[in-house]
This record gives sequence, C-alpha cells and structure tokens, in this order.
Amino acid sequence: MGNRTPLYEAHVALGAKMVDFAGWDMPIHYGSQIEEHHQVRRDAGMFDVSHMCVVDLRGARVSDFLRYLLANDVARLTVAGKAIYSCMLNERGGVIDDLIVYYMEPVWFRMVVNAGTRNKDIAWLRRHAPSFGVEVDVQEELAMIAVQGPNARAKAQAALGTRIGAAPQLPRFAAVESGSLFIARTGYTGEDGYEIMVPAEHAEELWNDLYAQEVKPCGLGARDTLRLEAGMNLYGQDMDEDTTPLVSGLAWTVAWEPQGRDFIGRPVLEAQRAAGVPQQLIGLVLEDKGVLRSHQQVYTAQGVGEITSGTFSPSLGRAVALARVPAGEVGECEVDIRGKRLKARVVKPPFVRNGQSCID
Repeated sequence: MGNRTPLYEAHVALGAKMVDFAGWDMPIHYGSQIEEHHQVRRDAGMFDVSHMCVVDLRGARVSDFLRYLLANDVARLTVAGKAIYSCMLNERGGVIDDLIVYYMEPVWFRMVVNAGTRNKDIAWLRRHAPSFGVEVDVQEELAMIAVQGPNARAKAQAALGTRIGAAPQLPRFAAVESGSLFIARTGYTGEDGYEIMVPAEHAEELWNDLYAQEVKPCGLGARDTLRLEAGMNLYGQDMDEDTTPLVSGLAWTVAWEPQGRDFIGRPVLEAQRAAGVPQQLIGLVLEDKGVLRSHQQVYTAQGVGEITSGTFSPSLGRAVALARVPAGEVGECEVDIRGKRLKARVVKPPFVRNGQSCID
C-alpha cells in the first residue's frame, strides 16, 4: 500500500482506478480519461494534488537563501502573494526539481515541489538552510485541490461562498490566504483556475462542495495530456538532474540579471551558454497516423534526438510531443515509430491554451 491523500476514500467511492504514482495511491481516471480531459478544456474539472509537497521557508534571510538556491530570482517578487516558477539546480546545472514559490512576507515564502522529488528536495533545502538561518517547515497537514477550466473560477467561487475571500481579485500567478485556505490562481493544464490548499480534515468537504457545483473529478491521466498540450514540462521526462534548463526549454526561467547574483549551477549555465547550448527542446506534431511516445528517436537535419513526452492530443485529434534534439535548424523531421519513420512538423509549444489550438 502506498501513501494516501486525505481524499483517497472519496476517489474510491467515485469508482476511480487507482495506480501507484511516486509512491502514492492516486486516481488515474474515474472512467474516461478523454472525457475528463475535455471536461477541463470545456467546463471545469478538479484534481487531487495533495501528493505534492508544500514547504514554508521562514527567516530574516529567506530571500537571500532562495536567491542562492533558485535559478529564477525571488527579488522580482515585491507584492505579497505573487509567485514565480523556477528550477532548483545542482552544482552541475542539472534540474533537481521545478517548483513554484510564493512571496508572502519578507520573512516567509511558500514553496510547492513535486511529489516524486519531495524527499530529495527537502534534504537539499535543509542542507543549505542553516547557512542562512532559514527554517524549513513541511506542511504535512495540508491537502491541495486544483480546479481548472474556463468555468473553474466561477464554480469554485460558488462552492466556497464567503470562504473565497479576496481570491476573485487575484491576478494570474498569485495567491491569497482566506481563513484556513490558501488559494492560488495557478495550474498545470493551460486553463484558468485555482489551486486550493486546505487543511486535510476539511479536504473532503471542499471536494464535495465543488462536486455539488458540477466540477467533475479528473485523474492523473487527463492531467498529463492537458499539461503536454499546454507545452508544460514534466519532471523526470523533459528534465532531470542531468539536463540544464537551457536544454529543457526553460531558459526563460533563468534570471541572468543582476550579473553579481550567485546561484547554485550558475557557472555551468554560463559556460554552456557561452559555448553554445548543444540541444533544444522542441514541439512536434505528427503529420502521419500514429502516436508519439517517450524515447522514440527523432531524426533532424542536425542529427538524432529523442521524444521526452508524447501523447495523443484529445483537443487536436493528433499526436503531439516534446523532443530534445541537437541545436540548430531542425529542417525536415521524422520520428521512428516501431521501425518506420513518420513525418513530424516542428511547432512552438504550447499546442493548446485556454481551450484554443495554438498551431496551424
């Protein structure tokens, strides 16, 4: 038996197919992954993401700590509740994890890290925190529900009533505390919505309140096709400790300025940038019939690469993928599927955003 979130019994009661995910018993779907995907693109769906790890970081020098630990720069956050997405790097410039960090007070930041990397992330944070006098406090008592879709915010507001507080006024990528809730206008689907942190003992009540507003439960299967359509990386597939943000399509998350800011991995990134980044992460749309999958080889004018994430896109009705290939002009592109080379077209992700196709 794996770890279970506070919503485990609710998933079973709804007939979810449960699978192991990073040591957690999680719903992969509740009957139809495709219907759940479309539910989010067209209306509103909810995901149990309580397996992700919420960490509070506190201390007079917590900003200095995060400016050293993260490739993005938290000094850019000056308004309470605002968030940034960043990679946390090792000394080789490899990605330990990708995460979101919220600025709450000058002495308090809240971080959300991936489920599969939580142990090493916490160990890394605690390894470096003492030098800055920072307290690392894992919020084990919090559950988290992501409500996503074009109608997600309206339905969540109806479900929460007065508990919604100031969340309706939130700009994108910002959060606010409302009573015992922490409500962020963030997500991992390419749709608008909220990610709501709630005390574990109230998680099922909130889940049921959302369900009463016809926010349909969705599993990890739909979450993966939604995030890939949105062109969002998945840790462990599109990046890991042996790849830098520069070869993972995440150069935009590296804050090079100010030049004097020292962060872990910076010397390696600067050397890689100066020498010429050897690889690039591109988007692919299969022109022929077939399904793109991870580890399929990709043939380009610059050499051979590999698909890092691939799927059949329910929104587009065709196969799409992210692939790491040699840098330079890609030219004609083919993917080896079971020994047969099929034509693929290079596109700039995202493939779908806010319910609309982003490709020709």
